[in-house]
Amino acid sequence: MKTTTSAPRRCARRRPWTRTAALSLPLLLIGACGTATTTGRPEGGGATGSPTGPGTPGATTGGTSGGTAGGSSAGTATTGPGTATKPPATPGARTVRTAVYFLHGEHVSAAPRSVTTPGTAAAAVRSLLAGPGRYERSHGRTTAIPAGTTLRSLAVRDHVATVDFSGRYDDGGGSLSMRARLAQVVFTLTRFATVDAVRFAVDGKPVERFGGEGIVLNGPVGRADFEDVAPAVLVESPMTGDTVRGPVRVWGSADTFEGVFRLRLTDAAGRTAADVPVRATSGTGTRGTFDVTFPLKTARTGTGLLTAYYASPKDGRPVTVDTVPLTLRR
Repeated sequence: MKTTTSAPRRCARRRPWTRTAALSLPLLLIGACGTATTTGRPEGGGATGSPTGPGTPGATTGGTSGGTAGGSSAGTATTGPGTATKPPATPGARTVRTAVYFLHGEHVSAAPRSVTTPGTAAAAVRSLLAGPGRYERSHGRTTAIPAGTTLRSLAVRDHVATVDFSGRYDDGGGSLSMRARLAQVVFTLTRFATVDAVRFAVDGKPVERFGGEGIVLNGPVGRADFEDVAPAVLVESPMTGDTVRGPVRVWGSADTFEGVFRLRLTDAAGRTAADVPVRATSGTGTRGTFDVTFPLKTARTGTGLLTAYYASPKDGRPVTVDTVPLTLRR
């Protein structure tokens, strides 16, 4: 097994989710925060190959997911759950493959999306607001963001994105739902290398206390502020619905005991196509990154499942952290 370790840019220790930074910096309003890049980090680009529309299984070439961002194929822009329209042609525009983050249970999970430059970050957020597609819903992906939420503006300056939503964004839900919807936006925007943290505004007013639960949110927040909403192993690539063939590359971040866990790929019949040990750059309370490439042993093309798990310290039994539905290609 070939293993490569990525730079642990986001390997911060768990921090309280309250922030106290002031919202006094002037903002430069722009349509996008740049294109996704691939560095093996959680905020890197998507898979190599032809991008696919929202809510449909993705496709990769060369058996890898998580390679260079972009491609020459025309992308689609989501206008509602399970619906898409072709984006208007823009001189010099190109398609970029990125991710939006829905929920799988109580934790975020990456789903592929294709957006067109310029305006990639804004397009990604609008696709997130549209909700999971039919394929994603059939595999347990949900959203905590209320239907009808709209994006009013997106501003980026000095690696901080300020996102302004309509008042619908903070309607209803308890503290878990509120934190989940904030995390979905934070993870989606910080997927881009040009964004490290996010400020929130609602109806043009900076947010200091979010929702009826009064979540303190008066400054920029990043992924480390939502560690409780991230699974112990967050697979950034391949993503829900991707097609992979050997050798397959899997990368993401993890916070497990001593950074140790395993990745298992099974086919439609439940046969194991791969089961490999992985060690992240850090663990045991500090999130590290991982980036591994390994061969597949599959006899046929068909549905598959990537499972991240670790052995229980108590009895050695496997504890499933998360699963990613895929298509395995021979």
